[in-house]
Amino acid sequence: MPDCTVVVITYNDAARLPRAVRSVLGQTLRDLEVLVCDDASTDATPDVAARLATEDPRVRYLRRDANSGGCGAPRNDGIDAAASPYVMFLDSDDELPRHACKSLLAEIERTGADFVSGQISRLFESSGRLRRYYPSLFARRRVVGGIGEDPELFLDSFSTNKLYDLAWLRARGLRFPEDIHYEDHVFATGLYALSRRFAVVPWTVYHWRRPTSNRSISLSVGDLGNVRQRVIAARMSDDVLREHGLADLVPARQRRFLRQDLRVYLNPLPARDLVWVKEFAAVVRPYLEGIPEESYEGLDPLARVCCHLILDDRADDLRVAAASLTGARAAPRAAVQLDGRTYWGTTVKPGMDITGLRLAELPYGDSRLRHEVGELSRDGDRVRMTVRTYDPFGALPLDWRAFLEAGGERVPIRPEPSGDGGYVSEVVFRPKGRCEPRIGFTRLSDGHTTTDPLLVDPNAAPVVLPGCVVGPEGCAAYLSVRTRRTPRALPRAVARRARRELGRRLAAPRMKLRAYRALIRVLPPRRDLALFESDVGKGCTGSPRAIYEELLRRGAPIRMVWSVAPGVRHVPEGAAVVRRGSWRHVWAMARAGVWVDSHGFPLDYPKPRGTRYLQTWHGQGIKSIGFDAPDLRSDFEGPRRQWRAAVARWDALVSPSAEFSRLFLPSNGYTGTVYRYGTPRCDALVRGESTGDVRERLEIPAGRKVLLYAPTYRDRDKGGGRSVRVDLERLAEELADEWVLVLRTHPVERYEPPEHVRHFVRSAAAYPEINDLMLASDALLTDYSSVMCDYALTGRPMLFFVDDWDDYRLSERGVYHDLPAIAPGPCVTTTEELIAALRDLPAGHERHAARYAAFRELWCADERGDAASRVVEDFFAAHLGRAAR
Repeated sequence: MPDCTVVVITYNDAARLPRAVRSVLGQTLRDLEVLVCDDASTDATPDVAARLATEDPRVRYLRRDANSGGCGAPRNDGIDAAASPYVMFLDSDDELPRHACKSLLAEIERTGADFVSGQISRLFESSGRLRRYYPSLFARRRVVGGIGEDPELFLDSFSTNKLYDLAWLRARGLRFPEDIHYEDHVFATGLYALSRRFAVVPWTVYHWRRPTSNRSISLSVGDLGNVRQRVIAARMSDDVLREHGLADLVPARQRRFLRQDLRVYLNPLPARDLVWVKEFAAVVRPYLEGIPEESYEGLDPLARVCCHLILDDRADDLRVAAASLTGARAAPRAAVQLDGRTYWGTTVKPGMDITGLRLAELPYGDSRLRHEVGELSRDGDRVRMTVRTYDPFGALPLDWRAFLEAGGERVPIRPEPSGDGGYVSEVVFRPKGRCEPRIGFTRLSDGHTTTDPLLVDPNAAPVVLPGCVVGPEGCAAYLSVRTRRTPRALPRAVARRARRELGRRLAAPRMKLRAYRALIRVLPPRRDLALFESDVGKGCTGSPRAIYEELLRRGAPIRMVWSVAPGVRHVPEGAAVVRRGSWRHVWAMARAGVWVDSHGFPLDYPKPRGTRYLQTWHGQGIKSIGFDAPDLRSDFEGPRRQWRAAVARWDALVSPSAEFSRLFLPSNGYTGTVYRYGTPRCDALVRGESTGDVRERLEIPAGRKVLLYAPTYRDRDKGGGRSVRVDLERLAEELADEWVLVLRTHPVERYEPPEHVRHFVRSAAAYPEINDLMLASDALLTDYSSVMCDYALTGRPMLFFVDDWDDYRLSERGVYHDLPAIAPGPCVTTTEELIAALRDLPAGHERHAARYAAFRELWCADERGDAASRVVEDFFAAHLGRAAR
């Protein structure tokens, strides 16, 4: 008896069936069987399946005499024929990840669950990108004591991402309906209704492949018959719950219909004609009429608006509202504000309430205007269009200047009042390259600008120009400029491609490194040339910037050049700049007699003989570093050898404190000169010197306190946004009247605050100088970031959100200090605790006064505000001596 049976259902899919079957045969669980259940295919599927069965005895082929018209019957055939204790289902156009069967089998045997459900990921074949389906559902590995414990799991109505106890299925007579589509919704509801113990795992166990074109049932959303089938499945699912005495869970399952099933049709709805929209509403309306108001709780406000427009039979307005669900998420044409609430359109009723989007509360730079393109035509080599602008929230000031932004250029426009509170503009522009044109309004009183994309009829005929096409893009139909090739341009494109390929080969990293090694053998470094870099080129800040400014102040006879990453804009005025990784950067590294940075110049590049390297490092704190950090503490010698050689290049190291020296030096194997003068970048904090008006630039209202939220990244999810662990929505609900949260994520992180919290959250990831943010704030919220050590110099309150403390210290990064034992402020693990701590901030800060003083003594004892001056006097003594002479 095999350990597991995987039922692969197929119909006229001979081309993809082998891929699906081989994804099962290649599982790390070897003792399994594959049942190919063919729903009477008329193509080459029987021959393909027979060949697969001949190649591997673990494959069995079952064929129905007549096509059933759905997926339920072949899956039931698999349940009947399976010969193992456990069963999974796989569609022939999808795949199983290599460890799916083994990992789920281990989990079901460990937990004794009726079934185990895992993460399903959509695999987009056009890009190869994987996107997890509702990852929050699978965030925790857990055993659930019945669906009543976690009704949100109704969102997981797939049958394919689960391993089932086959005897349990058979004993309860649980089978798939055979006369409808979306039979897995009904099956999953019965599964949840019957199970008293099931498990959930966070890893991906199923790859749902999404090709560029597909005739599958789930993607045939333009067919009204498809809509009817989904509504039938929803009704049957509700009835299943009632039949099992779970009528109280019906609203939760209906919430799944509103959040997921209905959105499948609403997202592309703006591109449908009015007749289709009316028929769609007629199909869906009877089911929506039976859904209680409680099912709408937690639903996206615009989706709720769409539901009520369906109920009110307002097809035209439904198309307008649906266009704001995806893409540009444009503002409505009109809105009503009454008693602190905001309503979509001109009707004040609960179903039209969009207050939760907070569109009326956004700062001017994020304000929501709506721009609709009317007539779109060609005017020679330009595009001519009429644009109607709506200002539903009264965001526009009395004094403004308007422009169209396209392809990096700004074309002035002159919007004229339309008589109903809006504006009409005649716009003519010449497209240059691929772009998404936006209309912007600059407030003359302070220079702040707000820009929004342009909406266009999804069915509008595009304007074709030489080299480009201007027209609608995406379901939400915003205006887009797309490049196109013409027969005349084809030879030039081929030549350009050949030149790019040659340039790419010549600019390959190995070619640059080879050239660099040759240069440093024949050319001596220039003692009067210094190369500066901060955070691997991500900015011109930190201690290197402080040292650079000090050298400028002293008039040192040194030519200073900054190495910056592509796209970095904030550089010192008048500074020489080279792009990191370019040939000019290679030349500057080879010729510079001085290197100054805060992280590390390219690791494989040896320091030229005679060049001196000042390492200022970028922070200190409780996190493990160097050979103790996750990327170097493994047994792989290659990365450790590379880092050891990189550290050996340093001639001097800036150490902010004795504690930093105690931890950093041995963990990095550094034995050279150490400057214990404090931290150059912290001189400004000690002196309270700011380089700009943070409150004005970030549009922080007068009277609001500023909470600086600066979390560090997680090593296992760099760039995934997992460092932002506080519930920003909950925080906004409780504190937006008193606080503004300035979010400063780590440079390696990628995270954009959701639109509905931007009235409370100001994203400052790209703000050029974190010192300014610290000086402008009233308190710091962090987790394990080294920013805590710098912030201690301000003496202002600190709070620590450490909900993953055990995971971080034991299996993630590792730490040198027990943060909860030494933290100079409260350590909290929930957003509710954080809210309470902020409301008790003065008293809490007072309670931690002794700890704060000890913390500051540990990390900041050497900070006197003159670190840059003292470092320059020591490291650049020879240069300063020449200047004096």
